[in-house]
Amino acid sequence: MNEEYKKISVEEFLNLDFKNVTLVDLREPDEVLVDGIEGAINIPFSKFATELDRVPKDKPVYVYCREGSFSEEVAEILADRGYDVYELSGGYKEYKKLRDESLSEPIYIDAKALRCPGPIVEVADTLRDKPVGTLARVEATEDAFYSDIQVWCSRTGNELISIEKKDGVITANIKKTDGLKNTAGAVAAGGEHIQTGDDKTFIVFSGDLDKTIAAFIIANGAASLGRKVTMFFTFWGLNILRKPGKVNVAKSFIEKMFGVMMPRGTGKLGLSRMNMCGAGAKMIRGIMKSKGISSVEELMESAKAHGVRLVACQMSMDVMGIKKEELIDGVELGGVATFIGSGETSDISMFI
Repeated sequence: MNEEYKKISVEEFLNLDFKNVTLVDLREPDEVLVDGIEGAINIPFSKFATELDRVPKDKPVYVYCREGSFSEEVAEILADRGYDVYELSGGYKEYKKLRDESLSEPIYIDAKALRCPGPIVEVADTLRDKPVGTLARVEATEDAFYSDIQVWCSRTGNELISIEKKDGVITANIKKTDGLKNTAGAVAAGGEHIQTGDDKTFIVFSGDLDKTIAAFIIANGAASLGRKVTMFFTFWGLNILRKPGKVNVAKSFIEKMFGVMMPRGTGKLGLSRMNMCGAGAKMIRGIMKSKGISSVEELMESAKAHGVRLVACQMSMDVMGIKKEELIDGVELGGVATFIGSGETSDISMFI
């Protein structure tokens, strides 16, 4: 058999997805220890003849040495033995030079036109195959991104160097670390798994009065135990957070129609059963008052006073035409990363 090996340039090698190939590093172990590629098989050139069997055949094989001379010989040997093999032109020295040059200039990620979960997905996809140390500057205009990118960096172990909001544009500067390899749970920098804590997270999807009361009773109870509580309001649950009075904001015709048809604030919420055109809700409120039970409005104020996070899903707000100016004070805007990050540190997550 006289198969030929293929060559790959350092530019192509820099953008290679190392998870789908076998890397063979022919340098000495001390060189690899100082600067190597994670997952590469280290077989010094002087020992290759006796350790060739360590190289599997199930994936394409990419071989490299310090400057490219030894790797040509090894690539030819592997090709003769039926391997699908590539040899790195210029060796690790040229790869390192180009890699270091690329790391000094941040990648620009334009997420200004994207809506949740688009900005976070764009950041993750862009950095996934980039080497550790890659810098990225991300710009987004969705308010939820301010929270989402901080949570994403925290939960993946990547470094958030800085974040600012100016003239409606959120700019985040990020450095990729070796924590971006999340497969079975959150992974911090260095590879250790982040343990789940005793926080509590609630998705409030319903806009029914009875379910809202239940949600805030549970949230207050958890907060009283010293737990960190996050309530993530989405779709119909957003009506709970609306101010009771009309707010003059620019809206499209469809958004105005949504606003008219949906309840504005807790005072307009109906029951999930036996609402009876609002009579049922009034009866429930009357019974609660007569028995000394806090109203839903009092429960909300208590929750905020005890540090419960009220997070409005911005994607749902955009769909339903709800503007941030219409929300009560103390509400954060967030997206899917904010919710997932909270859920990963919680031992209870409820959908209400």
